Amino acid sequence: MEEIYAKFVSQKISKTRWRPVPPGSLQTAETFATGSWDNEENYVSLWSIGDLGNLDSDGGFEGDYQLLCDIKHHGDVMDLQFFDQERIVAASSTGCVTVFLHHQNNQTLSVSQQWTTAHYHTGPGSPSCSSAPCTGVVCSSPEIVTVGEDGRINLFRVDHKEAVRTIDNADSSTLHAVTFLRTPEILTVNSIGQLKIWDFRQQGNEPSQILSLTGDRMPLHCVDRHPNQQHVVATGGQDGMLSIWDVRQGTMPVSLLKAHEAEMWEVHFHPSNPDHLFTCSEDGSLWHWDASTDVPEKSLLFHQGGRNSTFLSHSISNQANVHQSLISSWLSTDPAKDRIEITSLLPSRTLSVNSLDVLGPCLVCGTDAEAIYVTRQLFS
Repeated sequence: MEEIYAKFVSQKISKTRWRPVPPGSLQTAETFATGSWDNEENYVSLWSIGDLGNLDSDGGFEGDYQLLCDIKHHGDVMDLQFFDQERIVAASSTGCVTVFLHHQNNQTLSVSQQWTTAHYHTGPGSPSCSSAPCTGVVCSSPEIVTVGEDGRINLFRVDHKEAVRTIDNADSSTLHAVTFLRTPEILTVNSIGQLKIWDFRQQGNEPSQILSLTGDRMPLHCVDRHPNQQHVVATGGQDGMLSIWDVRQGTMPVSLLKAHEAEMWEVHFHPSNPDHLFTCSEDGSLWHWDASTDVPEKSLLFHQGGRNSTFLSHSISNQANVHQSLISSWLSTDPAKDRIEITSLLPSRTLSVNSLDVLGPCLVCGTDAEAIYVTRQLFS
Protein backbone atom coordinates (compact mmCIF):
# COMPACT_ATOMS: atom_id res chain seq x y z
CA MET A 1 0.00 0.00 0.00
CA GLU A 2 1.58 3.23 -1.16
CA GLU A 3 0.62 6.87 -0.72
CA ILE A 4 -2.93 7.73 0.21
CA TYR A 5 -3.76 11.38 -0.49
CA ALA A 6 -6.21 13.38 1.62
CA LYS A 7 -8.08 16.44 0.43
CA PHE A 8 -10.25 18.53 2.73
CA VAL A 9 -13.37 19.67 0.91
CA SER A 10 -15.40 21.59 3.56
CA GLN A 11 -18.38 19.27 3.30
CA LYS A 12 -19.25 15.94 4.86
CA ILE A 13 -18.98 13.30 2.14
CA SER A 14 -21.69 10.64 2.13
CA LYS A 15 -20.87 8.84 -1.15
CA THR A 16 -17.88 8.35 -3.46
CA ARG A 17 -17.95 6.52 -6.82
CA TRP A 18 -15.43 6.04 -9.65
CA ARG A 19 -16.65 6.78 -13.13
CA PRO A 20 -16.54 3.45 -14.99
CA VAL A 21 -13.87 3.09 -17.66
CA PRO A 22 -15.15 2.07 -21.12
CA PRO A 23 -15.32 -1.74 -21.56
CA GLY A 24 -12.13 -3.10 -23.10
CA SER A 25 -10.25 0.15 -22.59
CA LEU A 26 -6.82 0.23 -21.00
CA GLN A 27 -7.55 3.47 -19.17
CA THR A 28 -7.28 3.55 -15.42
CA ALA A 29 -9.76 5.32 -13.17
CA GLU A 30 -9.41 9.08 -13.55
CA THR A 31 -12.68 10.66 -12.49
CA PHE A 32 -14.85 10.14 -9.43
CA ALA A 33 -18.10 11.57 -8.14
CA THR A 34 -18.95 12.55 -4.57
CA GLY A 35 -22.18 13.37 -2.80
CA SER A 36 -22.46 15.31 0.45
CA TRP A 37 -24.80 15.22 3.42
CA ASP A 38 -25.62 17.16 6.60
CA ASN A 39 -24.42 20.46 5.15
CA GLU A 40 -26.40 23.68 4.71
CA GLU A 41 -26.18 23.08 0.97
CA ASN A 42 -25.38 19.66 -0.45
CA TYR A 43 -23.66 18.96 -3.75
CA VAL A 44 -22.95 16.24 -6.27
CA SER A 45 -19.39 16.87 -7.48
CA LEU A 46 -17.04 15.42 -10.07
CA TRP A 47 -13.28 15.27 -9.49
CA SER A 48 -10.27 14.40 -11.62
CA ILE A 49 -7.22 12.71 -10.12
CA GLY A 50 -5.06 13.82 -13.08
CA ASP A 51 -1.38 13.36 -12.29
CA LEU A 52 -1.96 12.38 -8.65
CA GLY A 53 1.01 10.40 -7.36
CA ASN A 54 3.10 10.86 -10.50
CA LEU A 55 6.56 12.39 -10.23
CA ASP A 56 6.74 16.04 -11.21
CA SER A 57 9.76 17.68 -12.83
CA ASP A 58 11.41 18.25 -9.44
CA GLY A 59 11.15 14.60 -8.47
CA GLY A 60 8.39 15.25 -5.91
CA PHE A 61 4.91 13.72 -5.96
CA GLU A 62 2.05 15.68 -7.44
CA GLY A 63 -0.50 15.32 -4.72
CA ASP A 64 -3.71 17.08 -5.62
CA TYR A 65 -6.91 16.31 -7.44
CA GLN A 66 -9.14 18.86 -9.08
CA LEU A 67 -12.83 19.67 -8.81
CA LEU A 68 -14.20 19.45 -12.37
CA CYS A 69 -17.75 20.64 -11.62
CA ASP A 70 -20.54 20.42 -9.08
CA ILE A 71 -24.26 20.97 -8.81
CA LYS A 72 -26.55 21.64 -5.84
CA HIS A 73 -28.50 18.66 -4.59
CA HIS A 74 -31.74 19.06 -2.64
CA GLY A 75 -31.44 16.99 0.55
CA ASP A 76 -28.69 14.62 1.69
CA VAL A 77 -27.13 12.40 -0.97
CA MET A 78 -28.10 8.93 0.32
CA ASP A 79 -26.64 6.96 -2.60
CA LEU A 80 -24.84 7.66 -5.85
CA GLN A 81 -24.25 5.42 -8.88
CA PHE A 82 -22.91 6.02 -12.37
CA PHE A 83 -25.51 4.98 -14.94
CA ASP A 84 -22.96 5.26 -17.76
CA GLN A 85 -19.95 7.46 -18.62
CA GLU A 86 -22.01 10.65 -18.69
CA ARG A 87 -24.89 10.09 -16.28
CA ILE A 88 -24.96 9.81 -12.49
CA VAL A 89 -28.01 8.77 -10.45
CA ALA A 90 -28.41 10.33 -7.00
CA ALA A 91 -30.80 9.21 -4.23
CA SER A 92 -32.03 11.94 -1.89
CA SER A 93 -33.23 12.06 1.71
CA THR A 94 -36.26 13.91 0.26
CA GLY A 95 -37.35 10.74 -1.56
CA CYS A 96 -36.33 12.15 -4.95
CA VAL A 97 -34.18 10.30 -7.50
CA THR A 98 -32.21 12.49 -9.94
CA VAL A 99 -30.21 11.64 -13.04
CA PHE A 100 -27.42 14.20 -13.59
CA LEU A 101 -25.72 14.60 -16.96
CA HIS A 102 -22.03 15.52 -17.17
CA HIS A 103 -21.22 17.80 -20.12
CA GLN A 104 -17.55 17.08 -20.72
CA ASN A 105 -17.10 19.83 -23.31
CA ASN A 106 -17.66 22.63 -20.77
CA GLN A 107 -17.37 20.66 -17.47
CA THR A 108 -20.85 21.26 -16.11
CA LEU A 109 -23.53 19.06 -14.55
CA SER A 110 -27.23 19.43 -15.31
CA VAL A 111 -30.41 17.64 -14.27
CA SER A 112 -31.32 15.20 -17.05
CA GLN A 113 -34.24 13.47 -15.37
CA GLN A 114 -35.98 13.42 -11.99
CA TRP A 115 -38.54 11.31 -10.16
CA THR A 116 -39.45 13.69 -7.34
CA THR A 117 -41.74 11.43 -5.29
CA ALA A 118 -40.09 8.07 -5.82
CA HIS A 119 -40.33 7.34 -2.07
CA TYR A 120 -42.96 8.57 0.39
CA HIS A 121 -44.82 7.48 3.52
CA THR A 122 -48.54 6.79 3.38
CA GLY A 123 -51.15 5.57 5.80
CA PRO A 124 -52.30 6.52 9.30
CA GLY A 125 -50.11 9.00 11.10
CA SER A 126 -48.36 10.32 7.99
CA PRO A 127 -49.43 13.41 6.05
CA SER A 128 -51.10 12.80 2.69
CA CYS A 129 -47.71 12.40 1.06
CA SER A 130 -44.75 12.82 3.37
CA SER A 131 -41.43 12.12 1.71
CA ALA A 132 -39.34 9.12 2.73
CA PRO A 133 -35.59 8.98 2.13
CA CYS A 134 -34.48 7.00 -0.92
CA THR A 135 -31.74 4.91 0.69
CA GLY A 136 -30.27 2.93 -2.21
CA VAL A 137 -30.01 2.84 -5.98
CA VAL A 138 -28.52 0.34 -8.45
CA CYS A 139 -28.20 0.71 -12.24
CA SER A 140 -28.06 -1.76 -15.09
CA SER A 141 -28.76 0.09 -18.33
CA PRO A 142 -31.48 0.93 -19.19
CA GLU A 143 -32.87 0.17 -15.72
CA ILE A 144 -32.55 1.91 -12.36
CA VAL A 145 -33.83 0.25 -9.18
CA THR A 146 -34.39 2.31 -6.02
CA VAL A 147 -35.28 1.34 -2.43
CA GLY A 148 -36.29 3.49 0.49
CA GLU A 149 -37.23 4.01 4.09
CA ASP A 150 -40.84 3.51 3.01
CA GLY A 151 -40.15 -0.18 2.22
CA ARG A 152 -40.92 0.48 -1.46
CA ILE A 153 -38.99 -0.84 -4.49
CA ASN A 154 -39.15 1.10 -7.78
CA LEU A 155 -37.98 -0.06 -11.19
CA PHE A 156 -37.35 2.94 -13.44
CA ARG A 157 -36.17 3.09 -17.05
CA VAL A 158 -34.09 6.02 -18.11
CA ASP A 159 -36.17 8.32 -20.38
CA HIS A 160 -39.46 6.97 -18.96
CA LYS A 161 -41.44 9.47 -16.88
CA GLU A 162 -43.16 6.91 -14.65
CA ALA A 163 -41.88 3.85 -12.81
CA VAL A 164 -42.08 0.69 -14.94
CA ARG A 165 -42.82 -1.36 -11.82
CA THR A 166 -43.37 -0.50 -8.16
CA ILE A 167 -43.59 -2.97 -5.29
CA ASP A 168 -45.37 -0.81 -2.74
CA ASN A 169 -45.10 -2.75 0.47
CA ALA A 170 -42.04 -4.75 -0.37
CA ASP A 171 -40.91 -4.44 3.24
CA SER A 172 -42.51 -3.39 6.50
CA SER A 173 -39.11 -2.14 7.69
CA THR A 174 -36.57 0.22 6.11
CA LEU A 175 -34.78 -1.05 3.03
CA HIS A 176 -31.16 0.09 3.31
CA ALA A 177 -29.45 -1.13 0.14
CA VAL A 178 -30.01 -2.98 -3.12
CA THR A 179 -27.91 -4.82 -5.71
CA PHE A 180 -28.57 -6.82 -8.89
CA LEU A 181 -28.01 -10.57 -8.65
CA ARG A 182 -28.81 -11.23 -12.33
CA THR A 183 -30.61 -8.77 -14.55
CA PRO A 184 -34.22 -9.56 -13.59
CA GLU A 185 -33.32 -10.37 -9.97
CA ILE A 186 -32.37 -7.93 -7.24
CA LEU A 187 -31.37 -8.42 -3.62
CA THR A 188 -32.30 -6.01 -0.81
CA VAL A 189 -31.16 -5.73 2.81
CA ASN A 190 -33.28 -4.24 5.56
CA SER A 191 -33.28 -2.91 9.12
CA ILE A 192 -34.20 -6.26 10.71
CA GLY A 193 -31.30 -8.32 9.34
CA GLN A 194 -33.00 -9.83 6.30
CA LEU A 195 -31.83 -10.32 2.71
CA LYS A 196 -34.67 -10.65 0.22
CA ILE A 197 -34.41 -11.69 -3.40
CA TRP A 198 -36.96 -10.24 -5.84
CA ASP A 199 -37.59 -11.44 -9.37
CA PHE A 200 -39.11 -8.79 -11.64
CA ARG A 201 -40.39 -11.54 -13.95
CA GLN A 202 -42.86 -12.52 -11.24
CA GLN A 203 -46.02 -10.44 -10.98
CA GLY A 204 -46.64 -10.69 -7.25
CA ASN A 205 -45.31 -8.45 -4.49
CA GLU A 206 -43.59 -11.25 -2.59
CA PRO A 207 -39.86 -11.98 -2.52
CA SER A 208 -38.73 -15.22 -4.16
CA GLN A 209 -36.36 -15.94 -1.25
CA ILE A 210 -35.64 -14.61 2.27
CA LEU A 211 -32.37 -15.09 4.14
CA SER A 212 -31.66 -13.68 7.57
CA LEU A 213 -29.24 -13.32 10.44
CA THR A 214 -30.70 -15.51 13.14
CA GLY A 215 -31.90 -14.17 16.44
CA ASP A 216 -30.86 -10.59 16.91
CA ARG A 217 -32.52 -8.88 13.87
CA MET A 218 -29.42 -6.71 13.50
CA PRO A 219 -29.94 -3.97 10.89
CA LEU A 220 -28.01 -4.54 7.66
CA HIS A 221 -26.71 -1.38 5.97
CA CYS A 222 -24.84 -2.54 2.89
CA VAL A 223 -24.58 -5.36 0.36
CA ASP A 224 -22.38 -6.26 -2.58
CA ARG A 225 -22.46 -9.18 -4.98
CA HIS A 226 -19.32 -11.07 -6.02
CA PRO A 227 -18.56 -9.90 -9.59
CA ASN A 228 -17.97 -13.40 -11.01
CA GLN A 229 -20.02 -15.67 -8.72
CA GLN A 230 -23.46 -14.20 -8.52
CA HIS A 231 -24.58 -16.45 -5.68
CA VAL A 232 -21.90 -15.04 -3.33
CA VAL A 233 -22.96 -11.91 -1.44
CA ALA A 234 -21.31 -9.84 1.31
CA THR A 235 -23.25 -7.72 3.79
CA GLY A 236 -22.39 -5.40 6.67
CA GLY A 237 -24.55 -3.96 9.39
CA GLN A 238 -24.99 -2.17 12.66
CA ASP A 239 -22.71 -4.49 14.64
CA GLY A 240 -19.79 -4.01 12.22
CA MET A 241 -19.68 -7.74 11.34
CA LEU A 242 -18.91 -8.88 7.80
CA SER A 243 -21.29 -11.64 6.65
CA ILE A 244 -20.70 -13.80 3.58
CA TRP A 245 -23.74 -15.52 2.08
CA ASP A 246 -24.31 -18.20 -0.54
CA VAL A 247 -27.85 -17.54 -1.75
CA ARG A 248 -28.08 -21.07 -3.22
CA GLN A 249 -27.72 -22.66 0.21
CA GLY A 250 -29.78 -22.33 3.34
CA THR A 251 -31.11 -19.14 4.82
CA MET A 252 -28.14 -18.10 6.98
CA PRO A 253 -24.70 -16.64 6.27
CA VAL A 254 -21.86 -19.04 5.44
CA SER A 255 -19.32 -16.96 7.39
CA LEU A 256 -19.53 -14.26 10.03
CA LEU A 257 -16.31 -12.31 10.41
CA LYS A 258 -15.75 -10.02 13.35
CA ALA A 259 -14.83 -6.68 11.85
CA HIS A 260 -15.47 -3.05 12.78
CA GLU A 261 -16.36 -1.62 16.19
CA ALA A 262 -19.38 0.29 14.89
CA GLU A 263 -21.72 0.28 11.87
CA MET A 264 -20.29 -0.95 8.60
CA TRP A 265 -21.51 1.53 6.01
CA GLU A 266 -20.24 -0.05 2.79
CA VAL A 267 -18.74 -3.30 1.53
CA HIS A 268 -17.27 -3.76 -1.97
CA PHE A 269 -15.69 -6.72 -3.70
CA HIS A 270 -12.87 -5.58 -5.96
CA PRO A 271 -14.56 -5.70 -9.41
CA SER A 272 -11.67 -7.41 -11.24
CA ASN A 273 -9.85 -9.03 -8.31
CA PRO A 274 -12.67 -10.30 -6.07
CA ASP A 275 -10.47 -12.21 -3.61
CA HIS A 276 -10.01 -8.68 -2.26
CA LEU A 277 -12.82 -6.94 -0.42
CA PHE A 278 -13.06 -3.47 1.15
CA THR A 279 -15.16 -2.17 4.04
CA CYS A 280 -15.61 1.17 5.81
CA SER A 281 -17.22 2.07 9.10
CA GLU A 282 -18.66 4.62 11.47
CA ASP A 283 -15.64 3.83 13.69
CA GLY A 284 -13.44 5.79 11.25
CA SER A 285 -11.69 2.80 9.68
CA LEU A 286 -11.24 1.59 6.11
CA TRP A 287 -10.15 -2.04 5.68
CA HIS A 288 -8.75 -4.14 2.86
CA TRP A 289 -9.56 -7.88 3.28
CA ASP A 290 -7.34 -10.27 1.31
CA ALA A 291 -8.63 -13.84 0.97
CA SER A 292 -6.41 -14.80 -1.97
CA THR A 293 -5.28 -18.37 -1.48
CA ASP A 294 -1.55 -17.96 -2.02
CA VAL A 295 -0.92 -16.54 1.46
CA PRO A 296 1.41 -18.90 3.32
CA GLU A 297 0.45 -18.67 7.00
CA LYS A 298 -2.88 -19.91 8.26
CA SER A 299 -4.56 -17.44 10.56
CA LEU A 300 -6.62 -14.28 10.40
CA LEU A 301 -4.21 -11.38 10.63
CA PHE A 302 -4.81 -7.67 11.04
CA HIS A 303 -2.14 -5.14 10.08
CA GLN A 304 -2.12 -1.68 11.59
CA GLY A 305 1.29 -0.11 11.74
CA GLY A 306 3.00 -3.47 12.14
CA ARG A 307 0.76 -4.86 14.88
CA ASN A 308 -1.08 -8.09 14.19
CA SER A 309 -4.13 -9.18 16.09
CA THR A 310 -6.10 -12.34 15.47
CA PHE A 311 -9.75 -11.95 14.61
CA LEU A 312 -12.67 -14.17 15.47
CA SER A 313 -14.54 -15.78 12.68
CA HIS A 314 -16.67 -18.83 12.42
CA SER A 315 -17.87 -20.73 9.42
CA ILE A 316 -21.45 -21.82 9.84
CA SER A 317 -21.83 -24.48 7.17
CA ASN A 318 -19.37 -27.14 6.18
CA GLN A 319 -18.48 -26.77 2.51
CA ALA A 320 -16.63 -30.10 2.23
CA ASN A 321 -19.24 -31.62 -0.04
CA VAL A 322 -18.84 -28.97 -2.74
CA HIS A 323 -16.14 -29.41 -5.36
CA GLN A 324 -13.28 -27.33 -3.95
CA SER A 325 -12.14 -25.63 -7.15
CA LEU A 326 -15.60 -24.16 -7.69
CA ILE A 327 -15.70 -22.52 -4.29
CA SER A 328 -15.10 -18.83 -4.01
CA SER A 329 -12.31 -18.12 -1.54
CA TRP A 330 -14.96 -16.29 0.50
CA LEU A 331 -17.07 -19.44 0.91
CA SER A 332 -14.21 -21.64 2.04
CA THR A 333 -12.95 -19.45 4.85
CA ASP A 334 -12.55 -22.13 7.46
CA PRO A 335 -10.63 -20.21 10.15
CA ALA A 336 -8.76 -23.34 11.16
CA LYS A 337 -7.26 -23.68 7.68
CA ASP A 338 -7.40 -20.39 5.84
CA ARG A 339 -6.10 -16.98 6.48
CA ILE A 340 -7.67 -13.67 5.66
CA GLU A 341 -5.30 -10.78 5.82
CA ILE A 342 -6.80 -7.46 6.86
CA THR A 343 -4.99 -4.16 6.30
CA SER A 344 -6.12 -0.82 7.66
CA LEU A 345 -5.71 1.70 4.83
CA LEU A 346 -6.08 5.03 6.59
CA PRO A 347 -3.10 6.48 8.45
CA SER A 348 -5.16 7.19 11.58
CA ARG A 349 -8.73 6.85 12.82
CA THR A 350 -10.96 9.67 11.68
CA LEU A 351 -14.66 10.45 11.96
CA SER A 352 -17.00 8.05 10.16
CA VAL A 353 -15.81 6.72 6.80
CA ASN A 354 -19.16 6.75 4.97
CA SER A 355 -18.34 5.45 1.53
CA LEU A 356 -15.64 3.86 -0.61
CA ASP A 357 -15.17 2.64 -4.16
CA VAL A 358 -12.47 0.58 -5.89
CA LEU A 359 -11.57 0.31 -9.57
CA GLY A 360 -8.35 -1.24 -10.85
CA PRO A 361 -5.48 -0.04 -8.64
CA CYS A 362 -7.47 2.97 -7.40
CA LEU A 363 -9.51 3.53 -4.24
CA VAL A 364 -11.48 6.56 -3.08
CA CYS A 365 -13.32 7.11 0.22
CA GLY A 366 -15.20 9.97 1.86
CA THR A 367 -15.61 10.90 5.52
CA ASP A 368 -17.54 12.98 8.03
CA ALA A 369 -14.23 14.76 8.71
CA GLU A 370 -14.90 16.56 5.38
CA ALA A 371 -12.06 14.69 3.70
CA ILE A 372 -11.69 12.58 0.56
CA TYR A 373 -8.87 10.01 0.44
CA VAL A 374 -7.49 8.60 -2.81
CA THR A 375 -4.80 6.06 -3.64
CA ARG A 376 -3.77 4.81 -7.08
CA GLN A 377 -1.55 2.01 -5.80
CA LEU A 378 -3.80 -0.46 -4.00
CA PHE A 379 -1.82 -3.60 -4.73
CA SER A 380 1.75 -2.32 -4.83
